[in-house]
Amino acid sequence: MAKEYITTRNIAGPLIIVDSVEKATYGEIVEIKAADGSIKRGQVLEIDRDRALIQVFEGTSGLNLGETKVKFLGRGVQVGLAPSILGRIFDGSGSPIDDGPAVIPEKMADINGVPMNPYARNYPSEFIQTGVSAIDGLNTLVRGQKLPIFSGSGLPHAKLAAQIARQAKVRGEGEKFAVVFVAMGITFEEANYFINDFKETGALERSVMFINLGDDPVIERIATPRFGLTVAEYLAFDLGMHVLVIMTDMTNYCEALREISAARKEVPGRRGYPGYMYTDLASMYERAGRIKGKEGSITQIPILTMPEDDKTHPIPDLTGYITEGQIFLSRILHQQAIYPPIDVLPSLSRLKDKGIGKGKTREDHSDILNQLFAAYARGRESRELATVLGESALTKTDLIFVKFADRFEQEFVKQDEYEDRSIEETLDIGWRLLSMIPVEELKRIRPAFIEKYLKRYLKEEEGKDAAQR
Repeated sequence: MAKEYITTRNIAGPLIIVDSVEKATYGEIVEIKAADGSIKRGQVLEIDRDRALIQVFEGTSGLNLGETKVKFLGRGVQVGLAPSILGRIFDGSGSPIDDGPAVIPEKMADINGVPMNPYARNYPSEFIQTGVSAIDGLNTLVRGQKLPIFSGSGLPHAKLAAQIARQAKVRGEGEKFAVVFVAMGITFEEANYFINDFKETGALERSVMFINLGDDPVIERIATPRFGLTVAEYLAFDLGMHVLVIMTDMTNYCEALREISAARKEVPGRRGYPGYMYTDLASMYERAGRIKGKEGSITQIPILTMPEDDKTHPIPDLTGYITEGQIFLSRILHQQAIYPPIDVLPSLSRLKDKGIGKGKTREDHSDILNQLFAAYARGRESRELATVLGESALTKTDLIFVKFADRFEQEFVKQDEYEDRSIEETLDIGWRLLSMIPVEELKRIRPAFIEKYLKRYLKEEEGKDAAQR
């Protein structure tokens, strides 16, 4: 039976301290009754013998020491799960905000979940198509992977997140796919953009959305991604679906973590963030993956804005250690009106080789990936050299690579917000661009693939040259 206490000893900001508490546990949910009869919710942050430190979700206004009653409910934060959860929109605490009925749960689950046993993990090896060439072609996303997007203030990461949520799919026949979209600390305008986009494009039918606004309680922001991941685990491992979890913005999450840590008067770590931030992020990122004997999978795309575009900042730095690669958005490409402004050179998907090739994407994918990357890197280097020394300092071949780099950005990287390219279309664009380069310079592609795929594009280029003459 839940016990009720009137031994509140201290109220400071969003925190209260309750004395003489018996058998309280970390993370336990409490109900706080104010003198006027209103009910607030809170969560136990710390236990020190018979004293409990509680974070109040709705803030402590209206509470006083003599008349506040605190009831410990004996359980952590839970979410109700059922197949009908698909197509629904919830706030950061798991309550419906789409005017739909309450979810009638088939089961209840603690949002903190259980760590995935490393021995039970299956190695990620299947391709997920996002419809974005710079990701599918060069930084391929694989089922069960954690592939973050590193962005900056003012860059179109929200637009890219919505596009990936809209277009992402698995290519196997009869495979069930779902998206769990988690937004933390966003503005009302951004929330409206995501909700309206999902509704208008039909993406909401296969999605579950959790929206935490910037003016919502900080403690709720800490719980929001865990609600989403718990729903993802249910869809993946109970219903056998392949689930893509998109979480934006992890920087807002970490700021909330720092705020709570400061309220608890903990010793700060780098730039004021708590020393356990690595562990906390890992407890969420490591909930992605595949389990042996289970059909479903969980793939994560966390999105974070790097403060001052600094990739050595603790948030991107720690995220990079935990995840399998990163996608960088470039401010320079954005200023050139290239969308999505993905800078493919510093971007990396460490598992890309496991999800491409014959039977997964196409047999030529690995070779064309390596050749496009090498050619673009050489083109960028030659372009920078021309800026310093002038074009006259470049060889004829160098000038071809400069032209290739320009066309690569305009034709391969750049695409419309609602353009959904198949992997075949992406690879064909790559071959068309490579037809500009002398065959003897294509050192990373096997001759058999040059013979099979490149000939038609060489003929096209010859036809264009003849027409121009």
